[in-house]
Amino acid sequence: MKPDYDCVVIGAGVVGIAIAREAAMRGMTTLLLERHARFGSETSSRNSEVIHAGIYYPPGSLKARCCVRGREALYRFVEERGIAHRACGKLIVASSEEQLSDLEALHDRAQINGVSDLKWLDKSQVRRAEPQLDAVAAIHSPHTGIVDSHGFMLALLGEAEANGCQLALNTQISGISRKNDAWTLFIEGSPDPVLTTRMVVNAAGLEAAPMLRRIEGYPEQGQVIPHFAKGTYFTYDGPVPFDRLVYPVPQPGGLGIHLTLDLQGRARFGPDVEWVDRPEYDVDAGKRSSFAESIRAYWPGVEAERLQPGYVGVRPKIVGPGEAAADFVVEGPESHGLGGLINLLGIESPGLTSSLALAEIAIDRLIGPD
Repeated sequence: MKPDYDCVVIGAGVVGIAIAREAAMRGMTTLLLERHARFGSETSSRNSEVIHAGIYYPPGSLKARCCVRGREALYRFVEERGIAHRACGKLIVASSEEQLSDLEALHDRAQINGVSDLKWLDKSQVRRAEPQLDAVAAIHSPHTGIVDSHGFMLALLGEAEANGCQLALNTQISGISRKNDAWTLFIEGSPDPVLTTRMVVNAAGLEAAPMLRRIEGYPEQGQVIPHFAKGTYFTYDGPVPFDRLVYPVPQPGGLGIHLTLDLQGRARFGPDVEWVDRPEYDVDAGKRSSFAESIRAYWPGVEAERLQPGYVGVRPKIVGPGEAAADFVVEGPESHGLGGLINLLGIESPGLTSSLALAEIAIDRLIGPD
């Protein structure tokens, strides 16, 4: 009996939507499932909306390759469709002489990754570029930018649906089993299977690692322990004297409390890194003073009382505190032995930038390139 669909994508965040679009555009009957009432309501809508250049990631890693390739594809996509964005550039700053070696290492890593347009600024050049910025040196990345992430996801979804993809919201997968070269999916609230498909892509973000335990036959040794890194953002009640994004030298688990701008020029600061047992989204207003202290290292003029509680995002990590940062994982049958199944694990920053590249990789792993 023919399955109901060629491909079911679990998770309608930006990466899941991009994958569903890619599958539908290649002629596959596609269903996109989302457990919430809206698409893109977790990690994809709770970030800095930054288009990253590809500076931070280990050379040859999937993050590095997808970020550089994805950045080019993302700019092309939003420019062709008139989606709001701006290549405002950013400065990564060393606030002390002790941080210079880390900044130099970042510069060298970026060159290897193919980010060849960076410019090194000394203290006087930093001051000319951004007079209120206090730094001994900085890297200027002109092609870092910002994008309307909701508009981007809406456009991706529109193209997916125009090519026949269906979106089902409020649908929580409770079990997945394989029989006769097809996958059968169960949802919460129904003891009977609800649909069959030839292929499954697990792009469930925060739920991607827990989803593995719901897949019948998935090897125990392949199970991933999920870790969650909570990141708090504060907005700024007033103008800031910067035209570019400002990032400190990265810290363990994240990129440090950085300054980003939205498309209206409003500033927000964050995220910090707080390891939590499960996703939760309460903003701790008591962090204002520690945020102000971190920001003051590169912007002495910050007024702490203008920092207002903003929002929280949670990153789906596959390593815990104190462990080396993990690469993106796009896991196929060669790893778990189950045909027609792709799992995307640890898809955090730069997932937004990398989404179109990750979509191509995921579908190529399932059916091969066009």
